[in-house]
Amino acid sequence: MEAAPSTAAVPNLDKVDFLKLQNGSDIRGVAVAGVEGEPLNLTEPVSEAIAAGFAAWLLEKKKADGSRRLSISVGHDSRISAKKLEDAISRGIAGAGLDVVQYGLASTPAMFNSTITEDDAFLCPVDGSIMITASHLPYNRNGFKFFTNAGGLGKADIKNILERAADLYNKFTAEGLTNSKGKALASVKRVDYMNVYTSDLVKAVRKAAGNIEKPLEGFHIVVDAGNGAGGFFAAKVLEPLGAVTSGSQFLEPDGMFPNHIPNPEDKTAMKAITQAVIDNKADLGIIFDTDVDRSAAVDSTGLEFNRNRLIALMSAIVLEEHPGTTIVTDSVTSDGLTTFIEKKLGGKHHRFKRGYKNVIDEAIRLNSVGEESHLAIETSGHGALKENHWLDDGAYLMVKILNKIASARASGQTGGSKVLTGLLEGLQEPAFSVELRLKINQSHQDLKGGSFRDYGEAVLKHLENYIDSDPKLQKAPVNYEGVRVSGYGGWFLLRLSLHDPVLPLNIEAPSNNDAVLLGNVVRAALKEFPALDTSALDKFVQAS
Repeated sequence: MEAAPSTAAVPNLDKVDFLKLQNGSDIRGVAVAGVEGEPLNLTEPVSEAIAAGFAAWLLEKKKADGSRRLSISVGHDSRISAKKLEDAISRGIAGAGLDVVQYGLASTPAMFNSTITEDDAFLCPVDGSIMITASHLPYNRNGFKFFTNAGGLGKADIKNILERAADLYNKFTAEGLTNSKGKALASVKRVDYMNVYTSDLVKAVRKAAGNIEKPLEGFHIVVDAGNGAGGFFAAKVLEPLGAVTSGSQFLEPDGMFPNHIPNPEDKTAMKAITQAVIDNKADLGIIFDTDVDRSAAVDSTGLEFNRNRLIALMSAIVLEEHPGTTIVTDSVTSDGLTTFIEKKLGGKHHRFKRGYKNVIDEAIRLNSVGEESHLAIETSGHGALKENHWLDDGAYLMVKILNKIASARASGQTGGSKVLTGLLEGLQEPAFSVELRLKINQSHQDLKGGSFRDYGEAVLKHLENYIDSDPKLQKAPVNYEGVRVSGYGGWFLLRLSLHDPVLPLNIEAPSNNDAVLLGNVVRAALKEFPALDTSALDKFVQAS
């Protein structure tokens, strides 16, 4: 007699705290075992449950009435856990009764674009999209980003999906997990969507140059993809536009990231692309993070366009197109950038909070209340334009820079990337800048059982009161995050990290000595908080 199929919950599934996988508007976890102290929590069954949770959320959001099957596209970066998570995600979607369209290696911005592209041949538009990535984090991590045609999902949506996933996970049965494999085999289709996405980027540059077929002909541009997903940019975007890309490096996907972290904020990564530009006597260098939603560039002399300089460059380009517009940035931008945007470029600088989603959402909000904004950009290299659906797309940012070079040449200007460098004339840059991380010891008795967030807020409140008593210091008149103070020719910002028990301290000043004076102000104010580890600040002040 045949045994009845098992409908009991699967007994050997690990207990997982799903809400701990939330990282703002993303999901992040450990997907590869073997790193001490980092237990696996983003397993295949967990991923399947999360995908099923997203499918249920999407059915509700789209008010699906069963008249047509909804579809979800799935892509991934170069991480070593990508394939097994892609399969698990596909099972979760198919098990919920939706169609799966797999793209394989893809960029995060391309995944959003698949929800708005109209092309039946590529099964577009899809109703929702999942990108499997953990940005620049180490090889053992992975995660998910979610999109609909309204953009990336917010924190509340992610929490909702994780709550649904936890519920589904606890009800998984051996039979159900087996059935979802069969359903996935039946409903998965594979499409080379990156071809659609890259051809759109190529068209954008051609259009900006007056519909010239090869507007970058003769330009030598090197790309550093850091072994992430951005290698396509050399062969699929630059070469069709006529650029020479010899000397480009680390274009092959390798999820162990053997050469450097794919991160435009990382000094080693920036040194690698700068060296490639110099060694190859290139006109321009371009570098991407792992999933291509962040980028930076380097001019022919090795000058880096990242952090404040990238914001200044993009502001100059956008303000030429939209005079007087508001540029929204995160909170750690320099005072010199504000002066540059407002006095030199005639725009308005709205310095907001850290977190690319915060910055983008604030730009959208400003537009909704009648204040025109066309650019939202963070010092990390996340930059989004109104004209591009407020999507933080590293490749599109670089296309805007290429447009500038191509259109300058079309109008008879020569000099390659000098056109870009010239746009930064008048940008005052700090002679000295440092970021120090002050950790909150969550097990210290001074927390009195409270949360690290409450403790951090108390630190900031105390610092604010302390500053008020010093006439040499001035609080920023408009500030949305932490405590920002000017003095000794420079400024500092102490804020609470978005996700961690850490208070990052940024200091910029005309000299190391001035920075130490500002550091001492903070140090004196914080000595009443024993649960705060100020050793990084102590070391900085004492070593200088």
